[in-house]
Amino acid sequence: MPINPKTAIPPSELEKKACGTNCACCRCGYTYGKKIIMVILAVLLLYGIFYIGAVSRNAIKGYNFIGKAPQNERSISINGYGKVTGRNDIAVTTIGFSNTDKEVSVAQTENKKVMDKVMTDLRQLGIEDKDLQSNYMIYPEYNYTQDKGTQLKGYKVTHNITVKIRDLSKVNEVLNLAGKYGANEVSGLNFTIDDPENLKKEAREKALADAKEKAQVLAQKLGLKIGGVMYYSEYEASNDAYYSRSFMGAEGGGIGGGYAPEVTAGGSKDVVMNVNVTYEIVR
Repeated sequence: MPINPKTAIPPSELEKKACGTNCACCRCGYTYGKKIIMVILAVLLLYGIFYIGAVSRNAIKGYNFIGKAPQNERSISINGYGKVTGRNDIAVTTIGFSNTDKEVSVAQTENKKVMDKVMTDLRQLGIEDKDLQSNYMIYPEYNYTQDKGTQLKGYKVTHNITVKIRDLSKVNEVLNLAGKYGANEVSGLNFTIDDPENLKKEAREKALADAKEKAQVLAQKLGLKIGGVMYYSEYEASNDAYYSRSFMGAEGGGIGGGYAPEVTAGGSKDVVMNVNVTYEIVR
């Protein structure tokens, strides 16, 4: 019958008598089980020693790199600059009217009369709805005196329309609406480019070519050879050439019921792209 090494015990005196002088049949199972246990313990101990050693080695390596910069590949970083000048093709301005009355409904009605006329004329000038953006506000106004304290003056209604003028020959006609209908808030005439993406693309290509040329010249002087691109970044630095002027309508004084001065349309806009390119240095 097989003997479990965990339960095997030395033979007793009674067992010796039963077995006679030869008790190897009892001792052999005990001795064999003990050897197996010792081998298992030795293997576990050896494994533990190797595990602790590996953990300690990794910890020492990690400690050695604390506070040190990572080892980077050999590289060279260059800035590039590209500029493209485009002619302005649109103008943007704001036309509006503000009025105050003690009754909100009265203030809204008077404001609507003026702005409806402005909107009608804008559409007659060929301005599409997609190029008109409205901003409408109503808020109370107060007067303060030492005798009566704070008193409600009335309600102010302000309706502003941002106009994008695609036909630059009609800029002056749009501005003249201020004097025509008493729109007392006309400001921010800005000439710009409606879709500058093509200019950005061209400026980016110039900036990349500039960076590559600089990298090649520098590498040649240093006796190096550049490889592929490892890193790239860019940012746009726009330089708008614009015309900005404010006008006052009939209620605000200034030009009164007359017309705005003649404005020369056009001008240009610079689209500037700056890039940073990091090249690999090959042996």
